[in-house]
Amino acid sequence: MEAPASDASCAPNEPCAAPETKDQQLEQSIANSPAYDPFNPATFVFPKPLQGTTVTIEFCDRCRWLHRATWTQTELLLTFPPPLIECISLLPRNTDETAGRFRVWLTIPASNQTDSLSNTLLWDRKVEGGFPELKVLKQRLRDKIQPGKSLGHSDKGNH
Repeated sequence: MEAPASDASCAPNEPCAAPETKDQQLEQSIANSPAYDPFNPATFVFPKPLQGTTVTIEFCDRCRWLHRATWTQTELLLTFPPPLIECISLLPRNTDETAGRFRVWLTIPASNQTDSLSNTLLWDRKVEGGFPELKVLKQRLRDKIQPGKSLGHSDKGNH
């Protein structure tokens, strides 16, 4: 009977090291990089993959809703700055299937599994019958990521 093939990275008669995690590989890559120089792009390191709460604004580019999407993005980022929301991304769509779309999605890392995400639709223009009032959208987002947070004038009744 033949002995099992050995891993090429293991030395004969020595135990093999466990494979590195992605974080360990990134740290090793940073350690092997030249010293950081803010004026030398060769020393720049790509940001770690997002692991926190994110918002995605999906919109119809044909409808020219970029300005509405960026306004919504700015308002949410000002109300829920990092680390509450790690990133608010814009996702322009340009197909017949996505015509007229304006959706706001919330993605939260699941607390019970490290690689699992929870995606929640906060707003859909077609379902809701129009664009979100920022007051309502901020309240929905707050209720998911920071219940009890005061939104100041956005929590008060209509004037």
